[in-house]
Amino acid sequence: MTCPFLEYRSEANNRQFDEPRAYCGAAEQFVQPMRADICNNRYDLAHDEHCEIYLEHADEVSAGNENGNETENTGQSAGDGA
Repeated sequence: MTCPFLEYRSEANNRQFDEPRAYCGAAEQFVQPMRADICNNRYDLAHDEHCEIYLEHADEVSAGNENGNETENTGQSAGDGA
């Protein structure tokens, strides 16, 4: 399972991207492709073990699950962040 904070956005601040870009909802910013590899658990990496951003915000995921509001990675979403 990928990181629940990871999204791919095709636009931001009225700019369209040729390819969707990785956006971290916990950090509230776009992230580098190498960081997205961790989010996607590639190359023997695991977001819940190797990502300091996820580890800092893991309690938000737990709280969301307890309240029945599980965070879901929907793939692409348009946004105005970063």
